[in-house]
Amino acid sequence: MGIGSCDHTIHEHQHHHVWDLAQPPALEVDDGASVEFDTTDASGGQLGPSSSAADLANVDFARVNPVTGPVYVLGARPGDVLEVEVLELAMSGWGWTALIPGFGLLAEQYTEPWLKHWDLTPGARTAAFADSIDVPIAPFPGTIGLAPPTPGPHPTVPPHAWGGNLDTKHLTAGTKLYLPVGVEGALFSVGDTHAAQGDGEVCGTAIESRMRIALRFRLRRDLRLRFPAFETFGAAPGDRATSGSFVTTGVGPDLMGAARDAVSGMIDRLMATTRLDADEAYALCSVAVDIRVHEVVDAPNWVVGAWLPHGVVRG
Repeated sequence: MGIGSCDHTIHEHQHHHVWDLAQPPALEVDDGASVEFDTTDASGGQLGPSSSAADLANVDFARVNPVTGPVYVLGARPGDVLEVEVLELAMSGWGWTALIPGFGLLAEQYTEPWLKHWDLTPGARTAAFADSIDVPIAPFPGTIGLAPPTPGPHPTVPPHAWGGNLDTKHLTAGTKLYLPVGVEGALFSVGDTHAAQGDGEVCGTAIESRMRIALRFRLRRDLRLRFPAFETFGAAPGDRATSGSFVTTGVGPDLMGAARDAVSGMIDRLMATTRLDADEAYALCSVAVDIRVHEVVDAPNWVVGAWLPHGVVRG
């Protein structure tokens, strides 16, 4: 099941610019339902095929990173985990990448605006960056998450323990994202869709492009998570494990702290699913788990993943 065959559809105009547990749901769905989301791009439609680098100065940052939703999942309650299966993404044919003054890992070195337009031909496997330079296409949602349990509005740009702007390029079609639920109904939203991105998203933007995305929701009361986790099946972009991996994450304002949280999450996972004790699980992480930095630009929080290839633990 994918685009055009979902149980429900949410349209582009049903979007919001903050996470807020008081946000009225755009849709209520049952456990197991599939939903097609029509998303806008990270600029909120402020940039288009005729835009120039000069137009970046006029972008209203109160309108960036809109997310479509929220979806109220019936039966979801705090302490649960919401499984979000990425079924399919359909691109719109055009995208952009920008250097935005004051934003990005090397913001102090790159102070002038710059804008690149991309031709995202439907069905193409690559997009041309320049002569003889082609970037593999691997679409995914940059912002995908649930409302935090703390009352009041929260910006959509930083990621948090309930997901949000994870900017994790591995959340392509076929993956499953596991999100800790903090509020009744979960209140799920998605947006900021990308056609391609490197781990880190170092300049602050990917190939930004509006898309339609099909997702399926399932409640998982057999999992306990403090931070998002995800699972790939088959070789994800940049994944050396051809059969896929289970990935725990850490999200926070310090990269070392996020790395510790990601590894601690993997130790918890191993202890819950095997007969290993904590010492054994920690040692296994050192010899079999890969640490990857997924996002370093969405201040004040960064995202680190701990990757355990399928097949290391059998059965």
